[in-house]
Amino acid sequence: MSFDHAVGGTRDGARPRRLIVGITGSTGPILGIRLLEALGPLGVETHLVLSEWAERTIRIETSYTVAEVLDLASTHYDNRNQAAPISSGSFPVEGMIIIPCSMNTLAAVAHGIADNLIARAADVTLKERRRLLIVPRETPLSTIHLRNMLVLSDMGVSIVPPMPAFYNYPETVDDVVRHIVARVLDQFGIDNDLTVRWGTTRRLHSDGPRPRSRPTTVAP
Repeated sequence: MSFDHAVGGTRDGARPRRLIVGITGSTGPILGIRLLEALGPLGVETHLVLSEWAERTIRIETSYTVAEVLDLASTHYDNRNQAAPISSGSFPVEGMIIIPCSMNTLAAVAHGIADNLIARAADVTLKERRRLLIVPRETPLSTIHLRNMLVLSDMGVSIVPPMPAFYNYPETVDDVVRHIVARVLDQFGIDNDLTVRWGTTRRLHSDGPRPRSRPTTVAP
């Protein structure tokens, strides 16, 4: 869908909620895909940018085509297009989510190297004092990675690593993915029912059967 025909829900008669979504080339593009699938029905206008390696990783790790992922967004841009609306602070958006975020992109954002549209849009988000959320995907983390995250955290960026929760008894990888997406949406105050919530839909000492862990065999 072109920008001219982008649509979304409104709040109090105002313009639609509008978010930039960047998907980079680290493992885990399904996180960004599930986020887009969640935001669409919620009436949030999404402006999507895929890096070159995000496109490749989508093909490697998921059953989606790149075209199918692009169609999930209200509109999308080429990562080389520095003239896109989202590269300007005069284009009003609520914030930006980079999910997943490679360490290369994280470093570029932390040090103001805006040499592609994802990094430029993040740079604009920071200078306009809008909410920026990053879902970093790497393990283990080096001292360089941690320092770059601290630089961004000091600027008010939300760092949301894709940490699984186990109090909700996830049975599939998608259960884990949905929980992470739910926590991302929570950061923007977007109501959702993607996951079991501690203290509401799941309580400590609640009754009911608990799945038994499978024994693990460790080689001698």
